[in-house]
Amino acid sequence: MWFLSVICHLMTKNLDTEGLKSIAQNYDLFFIDLWGVVHNGINLHSKAIEVLVEIENCKKKYVLLTNAPRPNSTVKTFLKKLGMNEKILQNVYTSGEAALTYLKKKHLGENFYHIGPPRDFDLFLDFEKNKSKDINLCNYILCTGLFDNYDNDLNYYKDLLNNHTKKKMICTNPDLIVDRGNKRELCAGSVAMVFEKLGGEVIYFGKPYPEVYNQSTDNKNKKILAIGDNLNTDIKGANLLNYDSMIITNGIHKEEINRDGIEKVCKNYEALVNFMQSELKW
Repeated sequence: MWFLSVICHLMTKNLDTEGLKSIAQNYDLFFIDLWGVVHNGINLHSKAIEVLVEIENCKKKYVLLTNAPRPNSTVKTFLKKLGMNEKILQNVYTSGEAALTYLKKKHLGENFYHIGPPRDFDLFLDFEKNKSKDINLCNYILCTGLFDNYDNDLNYYKDLLNNHTKKKMICTNPDLIVDRGNKRELCAGSVAMVFEKLGGEVIYFGKPYPEVYNQSTDNKNKKILAIGDNLNTDIKGANLLNYDSMIITNGIHKEEINRDGIEKVCKNYEALVNFMQSELKW
């Protein structure tokens, strides 16, 4: 732990003054998180949009890789409403899309029980007839989030899942929490953690798990920088795949970093971070 802390402290360089432009030429490909980096669920961040344009101008590639439990097309529609242009939208890839590829390949025709809000139903439109209203009658559990009526009560899920740990859970968003504007919300990863603590097996799609990176683009033999605001997903994913990483400090961990400093927060999460910015800017 001490060694990890020292490495983190030595390696984390603040790019708030120099900007991403100071290191952009060192990389072939950028994996950039959406929620918390490019938008906050309500508005696009104009400086982050400028970064995407500049990366393109440098003839570099980027993927807007997001732990959204929905197909690419749905997230693109949402981002278009926020004002994102068509050219940038072509670079979006979601954890939901990765999960969908797997489900169609491995579980098509099997009954599932869905945990999550109605807005996520478009994930399984092609096999909606297999959705079971009774958890006792399903082959597997598909978790995209929390029910609207129980969006803060993890004990509800503990009771619901307690007798079903022999079934597999497919989790389409490993995030534990997200900030929608100024409001913090629980995500599917929190329900999956409850299931695992009960002894259940979870198959995750999304960061930090390698499959979503590998599916989203050709990432072989490229020098890669992963940018995100979440140490558990964006940065851990980079660490697992041996990519360089940059954390946006005004995101999920803002209060911790302001209180304890980047060195201590890195140590707490056992994460290695090469660079930091308060917000993504060129």
